[in-house]
Amino acid sequence: MSYTSVKGMDDLCPPESYRWAEIEKKAKAIFESFSFSPIVTPAVERTELFSRGIGRATDIVEKQMYTFLDKNGESLSLRPEGTAPVVRAYLEHQLYHPDPYQKFYYWGPMYRYERMQKGRYREFHQFGVEVFGSASYRIDAEIIFMMMHLYRELGVKKFEIQLNSLGCHECRPKYREQLLKELRGQKSALCADCQNRLEKNPLRTFDCKNEGCQKIAQTTLPRMVDHLCEPCKAHFEGVKTALNQLNTPFILNPNIVRGLDYYVRTTFEIVSGDLGAQNALGGGGRYDGLVKELGGKDTPAFGYAGGIERLLLVLENETQPKYGVNVFVAALGPKAQAFSYGLIHKLRLKGIKCEIDYDDSSLKAQMKKADRMNSQCVLIIGEDEMNKGEAILRNMSTKVQKTIPFGEILDEFKKKS
Repeated sequence: MSYTSVKGMDDLCPPESYRWAEIEKKAKAIFESFSFSPIVTPAVERTELFSRGIGRATDIVEKQMYTFLDKNGESLSLRPEGTAPVVRAYLEHQLYHPDPYQKFYYWGPMYRYERMQKGRYREFHQFGVEVFGSASYRIDAEIIFMMMHLYRELGVKKFEIQLNSLGCHECRPKYREQLLKELRGQKSALCADCQNRLEKNPLRTFDCKNEGCQKIAQTTLPRMVDHLCEPCKAHFEGVKTALNQLNTPFILNPNIVRGLDYYVRTTFEIVSGDLGAQNALGGGGRYDGLVKELGGKDTPAFGYAGGIERLLLVLENETQPKYGVNVFVAALGPKAQAFSYGLIHKLRLKGIKCEIDYDDSSLKAQMKKADRMNSQCVLIIGEDEMNKGEAILRNMSTKVQKTIPFGEILDEFKKKS
């Protein structure tokens, strides 16, 4: 019997895994330069955390979560997103002491039972950032600026920032009534999903992919941005002013609502023209009420989550980073093999990436193997070299060779590393 991976949950193998490692390294370096601290949460949480935090009327909670009962009969779910678990950890470990202002980044797998298509998987990976304790519009702009910087550093050439405001708990209920009134009059023209969630979550009509619903959303429905209260309007203007100050281009898109109930005020997406229908690299916004909803004090917060698989799709046509070893040791004969086996471990302890052939292959076969491994150079050690106490060092790019005494090998490669 042969085994394959579970549908929608794929393996990540070389050379793509090297690109993945490079993204992770650069992302973490940038997040830490903006004073974010790493946080790691479990892949499994109590189901109530998501149904209460994300919203029971969302597609994620109603249709997409992997939920099960453990042996104690408790309902658990594989996490479908990263924000609610970070909020839970912020409260559980009292990370708001002594200062509620905290900044975290995370990286890990998420799970949603979705219809499979390119750029949408059932196990997918996200990096995310969360800021707690500040209601400043400058925080909103700073995170958007940071994400623009990250995608540019990673080599994404074509993307745009789309921006909207969802108002707050003061102005959104009034707008919601106007929206409902308009949608009830056009209910028969909506898709089945939008009809079913009309009374519970009418804003999701803006997020629907059905062509008929999209046409209604774009042409006849009132826009939240036109119904903001004065504080929300001032906040949104502040975000736009700060983005302009940071030379961060953006496009106003009044149809952005996001798929999670906890968003208020600023919401944004970063989209790529290279992704087709699933064009969002990621998204985020302000969620000032979520900490209180999950049992904490009223704490303002802002976050972003980006999809790593979608990022890999955008970067797949770019030049693949060339990974390999610093040195391949070609050992010929028992004495050379024994000596080289000890040598490569000394090199590795110095942080020098090296490899050796364990099968007593010919020099020609070992040189081919070194070439396949993209080795920068080959250290050739045979019987003559053992007698002389020196090795032949061959540069694989220039093909230039030189001899090097055994006692100088470590210093030679420390200079190159």
